[in-house]
Amino acid sequence: MATPYEWKISYNHFKPEQERLREALCTLANGYFGTRAAAPEASASKVHYPGTYMAGLYNRLKTRISGKTVENEDFVNCPNWLFLTFKIGTSDWFRPSTDNIVSFHQELDMRRGRCSRRILFEDLYRKQTLIETVFLVSMANPHIGALKYVITPKNYSNWITVKSMLDGSVVNQGVERYKKLNSKHWRPFSLGFYDDNTAFLSMRTSQSRTLVSQACRVRIYSEGQALTPETKNILEGKEAVGQEFKIFVHRNKSYVVDKTVSIYSSKEKDTAYPSKAAVKALKNTGSFDEVCNNHEKAWLRLWDKADIRVEGDTFSQKILRLHIFHLLQTASPHSARIDAGLPARGLHGEAYRGHIFWDELFARPFYDLHIPEVTESLLLYRYRRLSEARRYARANAYRGAMFPWQSGSSGREETQVIHLNPMSGKWGPDLSSRQRHISFAIAYNVWKHYSLTGDFNFFLKYGAEIFLSIAQFCASLIRYDPKDGRFHTQGIMGPDEFHEKLPLSRTPGLRDNAYSNLMISWVLSKANEIFTILPMEHKRSLLRRLRLREKEIRHWADMAKKMKIIFNEKGIISQFEGYFKLREINWERYRAKYHNIHRLDRILKAEGNSPDDYKVSKQADSLMIFYLFTLSEAEDIFKNLGYSFDAEKLRKNYQYYIKRTSHGSSLSKVVHCFIAHKLGFYNDSWDLFVESLEADFYDIQGGTALEGIHLGVMGGTVYIVRKAFAGVEFLKDRIRIEPSLPKSWHKLEFKFFYRGRWISLTIRKSQVIIFIHALGAKPLSFRVEVNRQIHDLFSGKIYKIPLRDKDKSLS
Repeated sequence: MATPYEWKISYNHFKPEQERLREALCTLANGYFGTRAAAPEASASKVHYPGTYMAGLYNRLKTRISGKTVENEDFVNCPNWLFLTFKIGTSDWFRPSTDNIVSFHQELDMRRGRCSRRILFEDLYRKQTLIETVFLVSMANPHIGALKYVITPKNYSNWITVKSMLDGSVVNQGVERYKKLNSKHWRPFSLGFYDDNTAFLSMRTSQSRTLVSQACRVRIYSEGQALTPETKNILEGKEAVGQEFKIFVHRNKSYVVDKTVSIYSSKEKDTAYPSKAAVKALKNTGSFDEVCNNHEKAWLRLWDKADIRVEGDTFSQKILRLHIFHLLQTASPHSARIDAGLPARGLHGEAYRGHIFWDELFARPFYDLHIPEVTESLLLYRYRRLSEARRYARANAYRGAMFPWQSGSSGREETQVIHLNPMSGKWGPDLSSRQRHISFAIAYNVWKHYSLTGDFNFFLKYGAEIFLSIAQFCASLIRYDPKDGRFHTQGIMGPDEFHEKLPLSRTPGLRDNAYSNLMISWVLSKANEIFTILPMEHKRSLLRRLRLREKEIRHWADMAKKMKIIFNEKGIISQFEGYFKLREINWERYRAKYHNIHRLDRILKAEGNSPDDYKVSKQADSLMIFYLFTLSEAEDIFKNLGYSFDAEKLRKNYQYYIKRTSHGSSLSKVVHCFIAHKLGFYNDSWDLFVESLEADFYDIQGGTALEGIHLGVMGGTVYIVRKAFAGVEFLKDRIRIEPSLPKSWHKLEFKFFYRGRWISLTIRKSQVIIFIHALGAKPLSFRVEVNRQIHDLFSGKIYKIPLRDKDKSLS
């Protein structure tokens, strides 16, 4: 039985230095827009950072830095709809960061999708006021946000004034290292009042010309009765609009301020006039309690699909739910109507400028198995930018589709040209756009989505073209060397990111990054297989659109067998050509000196050195292939290339590279955790899993989580639970289940959607319980392998399958 503790994140003290992290962790979103859990009374400061972000809403600005003009496309901080405060008599407006707080409690209720706060504060005249707030971003209606603000004067009666605003004067200042860049994205469009309690604000972005409109309604109640306060309309220039409401309050009597906001954007289909749409939506929206009721029902439906239940470990249970919660908030069923990708830092802040990287590689399995239409919307985001990916490839003398490392509104490369090192305060060149592996990750996602869902229609209409376009790029990226009879890559970077080029080299990029070469081999081989399963009319259509010939595709299979992978005499994969010639680094000296060495690249550069000179990695690179593929699948990739590989070589490579990895990316520990589990290093795996759970919750990397959560690591922890701990793997003809629960976990429960059926799974130390949900009168059979024994199971029945002792739990 789940306890309330396992559904809630609570804070019992007001700590200014932690407010921004709490704002990020308690952000509420619905896939359409997200709002940080800043105090309603707060404006941007060192303590608080109010922020609202709409999926897919970007704007470009230019800045002159270090003698260069740089252009960045930013994830725009939208007008602050949440602002609401009050004052007693003629005193100052209440602000939690400056007033005397007697008691404080804040709570994120993940099950109900709402954030509440309870503050008792005392002013200079010893007047005590209890403030209770609840705010939500509706999962039932993606355009609605609501705030319930309850004021209870504890030891006085007096006049109070409530102030509510829609503030369009906001700027992007949520990331310290971006503060020297231009950040004023909004231009005023219109504002005003539709009636006595409805204000509206419309702002337009300066470059992308996107119009965003908000309409706001405020009502005040006491003891269930609507009050008619003295109202004053406020216009603050052309960028903010609001109202003040003056009422007389009585001691120990509560007064409820109900603020409801609707938000629309001109980016949406059939929304030519977002201000009219916002006002209309507001008129059709009921009270806070009605909005909350519908919102909570929508969340309960989502949790029924996506929850993971763990018995025996309350911390893992709570943080896994936090991770699932933010996955569902960033991309929800509403995402199917939006042209937006999966921002690496969620709808929670401005880090990475809200850009789209490769994080869907880590989050996609969650969406595939619980809300597959979300994966489709994320793949459609890529499909709609195929033409831009083709232009990018042509601009670099390649064929096919080369997707950018950082993507935003249009699909062009958004990776910055120069990057600020916060350790040194200096700007330096940024070569990370050379990470061509982003395209291989997209191809992988296309194939895995089809494999898990069996949705051949989507694959035919969109997926096959994406995949074959990327394969066409792969074939043009590599060069044949007759000296060794192998194909090579040149001038690219792997996931590591610390290594941008060889020491002393003036040529950017590296030669024969192992992970990239292995993925290219897989993409080319799989493309040949995909082409054979397409109907003839689709083959002809794709050949014509991609300007391909069938013999080229057949040749890809031969190219796939000749990619170059470099090993040393001990069987260690060389991350790239020349890696083994690099110097070792004194890890203990740097840990002793700096303690936190996650971003060892910045430390080295600040010292006048370069990570290019050392065997030091930010995150898994050569090992990444073993996160994406089973050991047998990886062995097949190596075998197809003419190399032998086995579990013993994987063990050696894992032990070699983890010692040389700083885990400067939160994704690093997810990948190493999974591989450690695969190798049977269960203690290491568990430690890395816990650290992955703690990454954002405790802001382990020191100041990054407050700028936005790390969505990839959240998807990765859920993936580890399903694929490693539950041991669920989807093969061509069956589902394989080989559980190995952590010692403290007594029971693990979840369900997943596979090939048109919901399947519920309960794993205990002694048995696996499987229930395939019926759909219609006709039973459906699934082949399931448990303990290496095959079972043919039928829908509508509960199956209890005992586990052998050695399969019960991690040793």
